[in-house]
Amino acid sequence: MSEISAISVAFQGELGAFSFSAARRFFGSEVQVQPFEQFKQVFEALAAGIVTHAVIPIENSLYGSIHENYDHVLQYGFKIGGETTIRIAHQLIARPGVSFGDIRRVFSHPVALDQCRRFFREFPHITPVSFYDTAGSVKMLMQQELPDAAAIASEAAAEIYKGSILKKNIEDNEGNFTRFFLLTKQIEIAEEFHSVDFWKTLLVFAIVNAPGALFKAMACFALRDLNLTKIESRPIREKPWEYLFYVDVAGCIKDRNVQKAINHLEELTTFLKVLGSYRPTM
Repeated sequence: MSEISAISVAFQGELGAFSFSAARRFFGSEVQVQPFEQFKQVFEALAAGIVTHAVIPIENSLYGSIHENYDHVLQYGFKIGGETTIRIAHQLIARPGVSFGDIRRVFSHPVALDQCRRFFREFPHITPVSFYDTAGSVKMLMQQELPDAAAIASEAAAEIYKGSILKKNIEDNEGNFTRFFLLTKQIEIAEEFHSVDFWKTLLVFAIVNAPGALFKAMACFALRDLNLTKIESRPIREKPWEYLFYVDVAGCIKDRNVQKAINHLEELTTFLKVLGSYRPTM
């Protein structure tokens, strides 16, 4: 059995969803995938050993973080083994034989519909209809043989479900990208890692609610010239008005300066956990 054939990846959505494309970016087109309707089901599948890995979206360049997945990453305790970024290009897809003039309804995920507002302003006779998934809306069109409907999804979804692309790249903003995390139960960083490569380390911590506490925490990295590429705060559910801070650090957990910063930070926090150290996949 080859290394790739032994890998199976859970993701939210249907075949052809952008998460599906991210899974292929990590492992290639032959990787085994298993789609689920909800994000929580993806995490549960990995926890139960149904799959070896999971791919989840964590942030969109236009709409910000997917907060549900930040919460799940901490709750389930999986390791982040990689990151990739997918360009979100939306295609208008219909059944073969259906022309653009026939279209009166367009199905897709609410976020995808919102990212194509210019299209709906230009064609006000076409009604956007919310659906649970972009690729799933194309699958539904093919199954139900709707003669007056189209879907907004990826080019991969059109290919998989044999749909016809009526209009290409109808998204409002070309700078629309989504970051995806690759999750696994355990990951080891090779001893011979190359510090010259670009690494990221994600950690989460909590601090006392006191003047200057966050400033002191951030100084652990500034004093060692470590770049923070993202800071995200999430409420602690059991403690109203108290927060967890997720921090992306440019550097590997095996880098001496990163280790020193984390050791220093541990002295200042009430909770600290390293969620992963990885090289992003381009």
